[in-house]
Amino acid sequence: MGARREQLDVEADDEEGIDYDKLIDRFGSQRISDELIARMEKLTGKKAHPWLRRGIFFSHRDFELILDLYEAKKPFYLYTGRGPSSDALHMGHLIPFMFTKWLQDTFDVPLVIQMTDDEKYLWKGDIEKGQTLDKFYKLGKENARDIIACGFDVSKTFIFSNLEYMGHMYPTVVKIEKAVTYSQAKGIFGFIDSDNVGKHSFPAIQAAPSFPVAFPHMFGENNTEALCLIPCAIDQDPYFRMTRDVAPRLGWKKPALLHSKFFPALTGAKSKMSASNASTTIYVSDTPNEIKTKVNKYAFSGGQVSVDDQKKMGANLDVDVSYQWMRFFCDDDELLAKMAAEYGPGPVRQGDKMLTGEAKAMLIETIKPIIAKHQAA
Repeated sequence: MGARREQLDVEADDEEGIDYDKLIDRFGSQRISDELIARMEKLTGKKAHPWLRRGIFFSHRDFELILDLYEAKKPFYLYTGRGPSSDALHMGHLIPFMFTKWLQDTFDVPLVIQMTDDEKYLWKGDIEKGQTLDKFYKLGKENARDIIACGFDVSKTFIFSNLEYMGHMYPTVVKIEKAVTYSQAKGIFGFIDSDNVGKHSFPAIQAAPSFPVAFPHMFGENNTEALCLIPCAIDQDPYFRMTRDVAPRLGWKKPALLHSKFFPALTGAKSKMSASNASTTIYVSDTPNEIKTKVNKYAFSGGQVSVDDQKKMGANLDVDVSYQWMRFFCDDDELLAKMAAEYGPGPVRQGDKMLTGEAKAMLIETIKPIIAKHQAA
């Protein structure tokens, strides 16, 4: 699901960035190993997604149980979501949906997508600024178009607005609310006394789609067997640690998770893209000229100050946004490796080091067809 940084404390240090190894230790998850990836490839007969091979999805909870189910031909399903806050999705928002589409195609399983229009109103609603409940509901409808354009299997995908579907899901929500104390929720999410009561109850609403009983029309009445797999950014993990903690008390199965790293903002690889800052954001509605202008003007460079130094030493790829974005959107492993060799540190066999302008041009030409295809869809 889309990251909720206003609630969950996963912040980047200005110099060091986000220490993902420390997050694994702190959250008690497991690193996605080469062995786990190899087993998935063997079972599915398909090469792992580049984001798995490149460590962008880097951590998991119980993914080996998902592979056990797939091997035994037993059911599971996918769950992701979107908190609508802008008219169009940006490139960072696409990450969970693009990866979830790959998971659905690879495993051929059902998918539920929760539009948390209620949550965005609870956190950002302001009638004086026009941030009404109806506005967030309409943004959810607009965002659903972008989600549909990702190409999910129509016969196996259910996209729902919380405002519309809550009556069907409410029995599941109430059971979760009954099993979670206020003290637990406050400890996990840092609620304070001045928060509206809706915020306090929302974690149970986000948890509910983790269980098949929330979707009787898809899985049948009282189905507790279908396991849920949730691909999400690492800052969503506290919601699902709560969910996994409450599951056994309700006689339900704990959802499995795959965690991704954050998609970096244009202005720096150590920060996270924000829909509220246009300079850090490329929207799926942007034109080719807007894409070119934003990348050239705002994309943070890890290159050297002078051309001569760049040709000698190369760029710092860890902070260079053009390279980091190519890791997300360039499926060609050989091209990515070539860029790293010619643009990053170390000797070049022939010619000089690639310059920042050339790296940005590579990124622009990689992004433009992705967005054009999305807009057409």
